[in-house]
Amino acid sequence: MRDLGVGFGYLMKGQRWVAQHGKQYGWGLLPGLITLVLYAAALVSLALWGVDLVGWATPFADDWSSPWLGLFRGFLTALLFALALLLSVITFTAVTLLIGEPFYESLSEQVDISECGHAPESGLPLWRDLWISARDSLRIVVRAMLWGVLLFALGFIPVVGQTVVPVIGFGVTGFFLVEELSAVAMQRRGIQLRERLALLRGRKQLAWGFGTPLAVAFLVPFVAVFLMPGAVAGATLMARDLLGENDTEGDGSPAAAGQDDETAAPRIPRT
Repeated sequence: MRDLGVGFGYLMKGQRWVAQHGKQYGWGLLPGLITLVLYAAALVSLALWGVDLVGWATPFADDWSSPWLGLFRGFLTALLFALALLLSVITFTAVTLLIGEPFYESLSEQVDISECGHAPESGLPLWRDLWISARDSLRIVVRAMLWGVLLFALGFIPVVGQTVVPVIGFGVTGFFLVEELSAVAMQRRGIQLRERLALLRGRKQLAWGFGTPLAVAFLVPFVAVFLMPGAVAGATLMARDLLGENDTEGDGSPAAAGQDDETAAPRIPRT
């Protein structure tokens, strides 16, 4: 249970960090604003033409009598919009991080520097970093979507679907949010997706303490825009904890006392 509080503490510490670094916070808002505009346009388009889309997809129901035609297509339209909202919540972080890769890389590096005096670097060109980020994000989004469809179906179970399933849903969403956010710092350290997932599964309560409150807040996309920079900063701090890097001296020396940068443990290479 202690890790739940620790995870939430990293979330709050990240928000405080960006509040004290106004320039980093301002740049960190841009990717979220761009993503919000794109998602809002897509959802508005779906709201305006969703009925037409459902009608086009269900020509077999054209001859149904009233009120069954209206009820059937109305239900499908509502279901389509609900799935689109769920998908937007699941993918918002991944898309924002992909659009804002250079911004969030810089922010994460500054957090590392403020904590230990230096920032690990991947040594890879920007295009390679973007490719790895996009590839891993797609993998996580697919996993999250499979969970989302399963939980959406379970939501129709009486009582359980309205009580237990939403709680599980926030936990699952929070876990995947943490993976996406911590990836910014871990990719610079050469930590592969499989290793990241193993680290988070080893401390699930830490991930839930950080990610679940964020998942609840991210239900409001406009709020997500303002929380994203602090979430990246907090996830960097949490990544340092998961990798045992928080045991550093205040002057920036490595975790192992007496070591310098040249003798510190080497970074895991990426493939």
